[in-house]
Amino acid sequence: MNPYSRTQFVLGEAAMQKLWDARVAVFGLGGVGGYVVEALARSGIGTLDLIDHDTISPTNINRQILATQQTIGRDKATVAAERVAAINPDIRVNAWKTFYLPETADSFDFTQYDYVVDAIDTVTGKLTLVEAAKAAGTPIISSMGTGNKLDATAFQVADISETSVCPLARIIRKECRKRGIDRLKVVYSTEDPIDTTLPPDDPAWAELPEGRNALPGSVCFVPAVAGMIIAGEVIKDIVKE
Repeated sequence: MNPYSRTQFVLGEAAMQKLWDARVAVFGLGGVGGYVVEALARSGIGTLDLIDHDTISPTNINRQILATQQTIGRDKATVAAERVAAINPDIRVNAWKTFYLPETADSFDFTQYDYVVDAIDTVTGKLTLVEAAKAAGTPIISSMGTGNKLDATAFQVADISETSVCPLARIIRKECRKRGIDRLKVVYSTEDPIDTTLPPDDPAWAELPEGRNALPGSVCFVPAVAGMIIAGEVIKDIVKE
């Protein structure tokens, strides 16, 4: 039995073949990226490149679909590949335990991809990823900030030039202008972030990286919704090509 038959009722046979022939790279397999991978695998994308340098920690369990008691300490890329195989072992998976930065950018040939998903955290990595995809002529969609937010209905799909409120989008918008990048499809939230600055006597200060004054907070449903929206945009764009 065709595991994608219910999807085919909606999209049609020709569209399903497009999805199966497509190769999509997902950079970042955390709260957003993990759900992107889940949805792409369940939608019938035939080849997935899964890129993340990190391992799963106990603090990921509240919001990341790859995080369970059994996967703590394991590489996110490996766990993601196993989950895809459990959904459909016929999907071709390339797992990369790599931190995407300018120093590692040459490891990837973006002309191989039909679509790129940016679900990484660092501004430098995001901008390098966008530049590489644009240079290769490969469509890309980028996730803006999902931390410190509670309203999963506040997400919008827009060009980076049309974003507002989101602090990360403000930075990316400015840097894109500097680099001559005139268009970038993003998913962003119009919700004001919750202030998680720690009071001076909070013992959690010991956990903070140097130079930080707050621990980022997140809940299970906000990054999950962002990931599903992103996956939906990828599917729709591939089908309409």
